[in-house]
Amino acid sequence: MLSTKVVILNWNGASLLERFLPRVVATMPAWARVVVADNGSTDNSCEVVARVEGVGWLPLGENYGFAGGYNRALRDMEGDCFVLLNSDVEPAEGWLEPLVERLEQDSQVAAVQPKIRAYNAPEMFEYAGAAGGYIDLYGYPFCRGRIMGTVERDEGQYDEVAKVFWASGACLAVRAEAWHKADGLDEDFFAHMEEIDLCWRLQLMGYSVEAVSDSVVYHIGGGTLPNNSPRKIYLNFRNSLYMMHKCLPESAMWRLRRRLWMDRLSQIVYLLTGKWNFALAVGRAHRDYRAHRSVLDGKRERIWNGVEPTKEPDTIFGRWMVWHYLVGRRRRYSEL
Repeated sequence: MLSTKVVILNWNGASLLERFLPRVVATMPAWARVVVADNGSTDNSCEVVARVEGVGWLPLGENYGFAGGYNRALRDMEGDCFVLLNSDVEPAEGWLEPLVERLEQDSQVAAVQPKIRAYNAPEMFEYAGAAGGYIDLYGYPFCRGRIMGTVERDEGQYDEVAKVFWASGACLAVRAEAWHKADGLDEDFFAHMEEIDLCWRLQLMGYSVEAVSDSVVYHIGGGTLPNNSPRKIYLNFRNSLYMMHKCLPESAMWRLRRRLWMDRLSQIVYLLTGKWNFALAVGRAHRDYRAHRSVLDGKRERIWNGVEPTKEPDTIFGRWMVWHYLVGRRRRYSEL
C-alpha cells in the first residue's frame, strides 16, 4: 500500500481536534500516519494534539490560509500519498483504504475523494463535495448530490467510482508525485475553490480525478466562513475568475468574459434584495481580479507550456447549470 500521510490543517481549532482527532487516529492502518499542521494557532491546539498518541505536530508559525498552509506542510513531507483532511470531519470505519487503493490501482488517477455526508444529518450529502464535483461552462461548481443550495439524500444513487472534475478539499487524497508536479495549491486563492483549481491543472497535465463511494466521511462544514459571509462571497467570485483565467484554453476565453457579465447580474440582484455587503463583495472580487491579471497571465503561460492549446477536461459540464436549476427546475444531479 502507498505510504500515506493524513494531514489536518488547523487554525485555532482545538475544540474540533478534541472532538474528531481521536476518531481519525483510531481508523489509521499501519501504513498511514496523522500529522496536524498548525497555521499559527493561539488557542490550546498544541496541548490537545499532544494528548492523542501517534499524531505528529507541525507548527507553521502563522496563518497562511488553506492553500499556503498545505503547501508549506507538504513541501518536504515524505510519503507516496497525501490526504488533506479538514479538522471537522469524522471518518467512517475503513474510509482510508479505498481512497489509497484507487490511487495505487491506476497511476493516471491523481486525486480522489470519498462520499461526503453531513455530520449533523448523516442521511444527507454534505454541501462541500457530496459525491464528487463538477463545474459548468462558466465555472459554477456543483456536485453529484448537491446543485446550488439543494442537497440530496444519499440513497445509494452514486455508489460507484466516478470520474469527476474536482475532489473536495474537505477530504482530498492526492498522489504526492502529482501534487509536487502541479506545485500544490495556488496561494493567491488563500481559501475557497483552490482544490477545484488544482484538479483542473492536474487534468491539463493528463491526470484524472475520481470519487470513490466505498469511502465515507461525515463533515460539519462552514466552520471557517459561513455561506452567508461577504468574505466567502468575495473569495468565491474572485477565485472563480482567477481559475478560469489560468485554465481555460484560448479558444474558450469568451466564457470568462461572459462570466464577468453574469457576475454583474448577480451584483444587481444582491442590490435589489438589500444584500449590499454581498454586492460590494462581488465588486471587490472584480477589482482585485483586474489588478491581478498580469500575475495570472504568467501563471497561465506556465500551466499551458507544452499542453495542447485546445485541451479541456471532458468532465466539464457543457451547459449552464444555473439555467437548468433556476429555469428548468432541475434539482438533482441525475436530472441535468
